[in-house]
Amino acid sequence: MTLQIGQPAPNFSALNQHGNTLALADFAGKKLVLYFYPKDDTPGCTAEACSLRDHYSRVLNKGYAILGVSPDNSAKHLKFIQKYDLPFDLLADTDQAVANAYGVWVEKSMYGRQYMGIARTTFLIDEKGILTDIISNVNTKAHAEQILEA
Repeated sequence: MTLQIGQPAPNFSALNQHGNTLALADFAGKKLVLYFYPKDDTPGCTAEACSLRDHYSRVLNKGYAILGVSPDNSAKHLKFIQKYDLPFDLLADTDQAVANAYGVWVEKSMYGRQYMGIARTTFLIDEKGILTDIISNVNTKAHAEQILEA
């Protein structure tokens, strides 16, 4: 299933870095940046998170909350947040339920090896829970600018 702009965002719930459950419903009436990334503390994922951190106030000023999602667990997310002083929550999608709902848990290939992983993708969701943009060609170093221009 491929999600399209204008469709309702799939519901989700997952644990954040503190072990608290966050769900799409928690953001009703607010705009949300929901970004999926492969792994905490890797070069591309760190660049992406730091781009969002460095432009966090600009993203907030556009009315958005930010949630990151990866298959890492809550403890790993907490270390990542503390190491890079990230001001937003990260969801632990250890069973890939959220990634599957958004169609970003896909077969990938590296060095001739096939494996399942996250297709780095960002979904912009409006106050009514509708997808307003899907960024699939993520520039990790300038991701905040991509969101602000969307």
